[in-house]
Amino acid sequence: MWHPEKPVRHSILPAIWPAEDEAARSLLFSPIAVGSTTLESRTWVPAMVPWRATDDGFVTPNIIEWYGRFAAGRPGAIVVEATGVRDIASGPLLRIGHDRFIPGLRNLVETVKRESGGHTRLFIQIIDFLAVKRRPPKDKYFTRFFEAGKRHREALADATGNDKWLGENAVNIRAYLTEAPDELLDRVLDERELESLRYGYRERVTDTDLPHIRELPQVLPGFFAEAAERGREAGFDGVELHYAHAYTMASFLSARNNRHDMYGGSRENRVRLPLEVYSAVRARVGAGYTVGVRFLGDEVIERGSHLEDAVYFGVEFARAGFDYLSVSKGGKFEDAKQPKVGHAVYPYTGRSGYECMPTVVSDERGPFGRNVPLAATIKRAVNEMGFAIPVVTSGGIATFEQAEAILERGEADIIAAARQSLADPDWFLKSRLGRGDEIRRCVFTNYCEGLDQMHKQVTCKLWDRVSLDESGITMSDDGRRRLVPPRWNGLSKPD
Repeated sequence: MWHPEKPVRHSILPAIWPAEDEAARSLLFSPIAVGSTTLESRTWVPAMVPWRATDDGFVTPNIIEWYGRFAAGRPGAIVVEATGVRDIASGPLLRIGHDRFIPGLRNLVETVKRESGGHTRLFIQIIDFLAVKRRPPKDKYFTRFFEAGKRHREALADATGNDKWLGENAVNIRAYLTEAPDELLDRVLDERELESLRYGYRERVTDTDLPHIRELPQVLPGFFAEAAERGREAGFDGVELHYAHAYTMASFLSARNNRHDMYGGSRENRVRLPLEVYSAVRARVGAGYTVGVRFLGDEVIERGSHLEDAVYFGVEFARAGFDYLSVSKGGKFEDAKQPKVGHAVYPYTGRSGYECMPTVVSDERGPFGRNVPLAATIKRAVNEMGFAIPVVTSGGIATFEQAEAILERGEADIIAAARQSLADPDWFLKSRLGRGDEIRRCVFTNYCEGLDQMHKQVTCKLWDRVSLDESGITMSDDGRRRLVPPRWNGLSKPD
């Protein structure tokens, strides 16, 4: 992962945990309405992909155990991982593009209700993504994917000073380029060809020469609406439309989106499809069902969208009728590091990825609450326009004091914590019960992110090798790690 040029290693924040009566009076543990749903507290476990679904996108026993373990900590809400709206292969990621996925998802919902004792609301994040291919070996790229044309012959003749390439056959050109140095390839291949060779082929929403890309505005509203209806049928309390990071809907919002139809260029055009998707979802699920959105406060890439764009989008989302705004940052393909041959590019390895999940190796600002100012600015703008929509903030929030201060200052309405919740799924509950000294504190080294990058089952280094002799625990595919942390049996009394 990217790190600042002059890194500073930070210690985790000191923490003074509240007594039970203080927690009971806090904003963090006060209820809040989110659309037609009421959360018992303003505590939120955001979507995390744990790599536990089947290759066909079905819920597995490991998925059930994962979400059941978070539910035992009784957060106000849990958002289920990014779940594909299309019925297409996507590896071990959940899907909701067909009715056959509903029974497994319904089992997940019932598990969370049971394990939380009915205290936790459950939303499902739904997503669309375009094709991303693995980086190919050089010989494979030139023999299978490269098409030699007039432009390449002219560039090759110019680069080598030899006009023989103007009439050379494609087989010989491919063979020559397979052995050519990078300096020559830089002169012969265009930007997209070089990317396909060095990073792997990746579709963009601007590839309107491809019919299926050109037609995205016609098909995506229906895909999302049908997925949302399945989520409601499965029993989820709401859906979260994934408009963040490196994926399709975020790419429509991006300032890099220069499509020449009504869906690119100006902010008004770039937000058009996201609003049309929302309208289709709302029409399908009705006014009484919670529909939220996760989007970026800043893409953190050159020529990308920044906070002023996000403010505009946030106001438009609130005006359209979304029930909450969840603000993230970065996580883009455009600045990702080059993957190894045979691996796909990972959108959390560049600076934008760092800003999405900052670590204790940081700049002078440090990683804690680093993204809160984005949410605060968006919330202020939305409120000033007369909308009282809840805003969810996240990013390096890991203590009661930190969370409570954010709420007291009015910078956000709900506190999301992914990595701290992974480190200790019971941390909100322990804090509420005055048992904060028992919290297992995240150290923000991104061990978990490293597993995600390798598409391995995500765990936390603070517990994945603890009590491996415990009876009945589920182990990772490599047999070295437990997949959920030990249970905490610290409830002071049954309720």
